[in-house]
Amino acid sequence: MKGFVQTIKNIWSIKELREKLLVTFFFLIIYRFGSYIPLPGIDVNEVTRLLAAQSEEQKGLLGLLNSFTGGSFNRASILALGIMPYISASIVVQLMGLAVPYLQKLQKDGDSGRKKITQITRWLTIAICLVQAPAYLTLLQTSLLPYNGGFHSAYLLDPGTFWFIVPSVIILVTGTVFTMWMGEKITDRGIGNGISILIMVGILADMPRALINAFEIDMGKDGSGGIFFLLEIVGLLIVILLCVLLVQAVRKVPVQYVRRAQAGSSSYMRSVTDSVRSYIPLKVNASGVMPIIFAQAIMFLPATLVGLVSDANSPMMLFLAKVSDPFSLQHSVIFAILIIVFTFFYTAITIPVNQMADDLKRNGGIIPGIKPGKDTADYLDDILSKITFPGSLFLVVIAILPAVVHLFGVDQSLAMFYGGTSLLIMVAVILDTVQQINTYLLNHHYDGLMSTGRTKNVA
Repeated sequence: MKGFVQTIKNIWSIKELREKLLVTFFFLIIYRFGSYIPLPGIDVNEVTRLLAAQSEEQKGLLGLLNSFTGGSFNRASILALGIMPYISASIVVQLMGLAVPYLQKLQKDGDSGRKKITQITRWLTIAICLVQAPAYLTLLQTSLLPYNGGFHSAYLLDPGTFWFIVPSVIILVTGTVFTMWMGEKITDRGIGNGISILIMVGILADMPRALINAFEIDMGKDGSGGIFFLLEIVGLLIVILLCVLLVQAVRKVPVQYVRRAQAGSSSYMRSVTDSVRSYIPLKVNASGVMPIIFAQAIMFLPATLVGLVSDANSPMMLFLAKVSDPFSLQHSVIFAILIIVFTFFYTAITIPVNQMADDLKRNGGIIPGIKPGKDTADYLDDILSKITFPGSLFLVVIAILPAVVHLFGVDQSLAMFYGGTSLLIMVAVILDTVQQINTYLLNHHYDGLMSTGRTKNVA
């Protein structure tokens, strides 16, 4: 405890880090507060009742959507759409960058090009919200259940009127834009990775409730309920450990830097060659959590289309319903394929092997046994391909693990934390945040958080 208190003191003593943390906490508080503000004309209690009466498949999907929005989805909040429209827009823009010459040119224009791409992504986010917002309102409108001899919905006002639909859509779109703005501000002025931090906070907000629900369900079983709950907790800790190993695993490529210096008197100079050995850490999961976020964003599309299909018994409707169920075989297979594709895609666009090879050549660095230039780039690309594929498979196993443990009786609210998007986002974002705090501590002559678990002033 003493070491923990000293760590907090060290963090608080660094002005820049303190300001970044305060800015981050400020926006997170606003985000959590906004998730509890309901849309005008919505009966929150009725929304809760309607969602509680959904089928198990619908609960799985809605629970996943709800976790990404920090509970805003289930509460019919002004932030009900969350940040996922922005993630979807980012996917579309990056995919279009492979085929659209204009976007390819912007990607090569440096900061000015990135600003234009960001602006395009923002406008596309608004367009996606204009589709998802009416679909969300339709979901609430069509969720009619018998109640006191009649049928009630979640609306206090007539949902078919112009004066209800238009303001509600505007509010939902504005809520997503505001969430996107907060994420960008956390990235610029806070601790960084604002979008991922917002998603992580929303996921963590559901964990205590999931643990309590699982405990109550297990205690309601026979005498082995307590042991089963203990096994669930142990299994969850093991999965978390595996996720940490996946995020931290690297393949070290040895590099040798050659330095030349002049030694001797003015009358006689001789060249001295000195070599320094180092390595390039190529991460097994170089793309981080983005492939599973991208894949999950696409998997939300069938859920949006379900609300637009009028015939509930049509083959298309039945297929979309199966794909929308995160615990179904169809969902797991498509999800796995998307994760593998996005892992290779995101690794290719974020790890520029040609630029790495040029930088090594320019700085006098060589990989032993490999010629500088193109051969070095091909060598690095070959290593990336070999470690990315098993990394993507491991990512797939973690992603579909919630569906597997749910088959063994784990409550679906807790099963979401056994892997999938929820756990990977939490582990990746927490490790990255701790690493950034480590950087500030080490730069100000403090021990890093991850080295010994405690800090001390060594200045």
